Amino acid sequence: MGDKSYVYVLSDSVGETAELVIKAGLSQFNNGEYKIQRVPYVEDEKTIDETIQLAQEKEGVIGFTLVDPILRKYLNTKAKEKNIEAIDIMGPMLDAMGRAFDNNPRLEPGLVHKLDEDYFKRVEAIEFAVKYDDGRDPRGIARADIILIGVSRTSKTPLSQYLAHKRLKVANVPIVPEVDPPEELYEVNPDKCIGLRISPEKLYDIRKERLKALGLGDQATYANMERIHQELDYFNKVVEKIGCRVVDVSNKAVEETANVIQHMFRR
Repeated sequence: MGDKSYVYVLSDSVGETAELVIKAGLSQFNNGEYKIQRVPYVEDEKTIDETIQLAQEKEGVIGFTLVDPILRKYLNTKAKEKNIEAIDIMGPMLDAMGRAFDNNPRLEPGLVHKLDEDYFKRVEAIEFAVKYDDGRDPRGIARADIILIGVSRTSKTPLSQYLAHKRLKVANVPIVPEVDPPEELYEVNPDKCIGLRISPEKLYDIRKERLKALGLGDQATYANMERIHQELDYFNKVVEKIGCRVVDVSNKAVEETANVIQHMFRR
């Protein structure tokens, strides 16, 4: 097959399940590079013909999850005619379950990833958290459900992502003495803001470990206790000016802090 092996993944849905199974199989082999090309939302024989032709030209293999028995049979037949290896990932399982349960499958593509309203809200919230992470764009402050503020290493980003999975739009803003917080932070409803407080000692330990992980010495200003006190004093002034609530994250895991914040907003 040459230096690079081609695998074509066909699905009547997005093809995520098929690709994961294919990747799990490929991980057991070590004979060169693999190129996986996903072909989603297969609804007709023409798409199957085009993919088979590609696989023939590249000497590739095909993995597929098609719940329609007619399309499954067509693909298997055509692949056999062209002497192409085609792996039916879903078919044998559906057939076996039908026999075991004495029942027929629903044959509806994409049931695992039904794109309902809840799904879309979660995706939107995750994208929001990425876009407005670390004060990247202050315009997100007005649009956010929650705004997290804190000095560096107070888990602002992981907290934003965790809360986003709960369908909450979260923006976070770093507090640094040399940089004035965006004006939007003082204009928004303070009830939407949460200050993340941490003890100087805990912050010192976290930053020291962070510097070690980066291969740097722990004598940098970043992990200097005087500097830490300066940052925390400035943080307290900002919080007082905003008039927002504060959560102490010193000895809390991200999940614990997120639960505290959610409880505060539910109340």
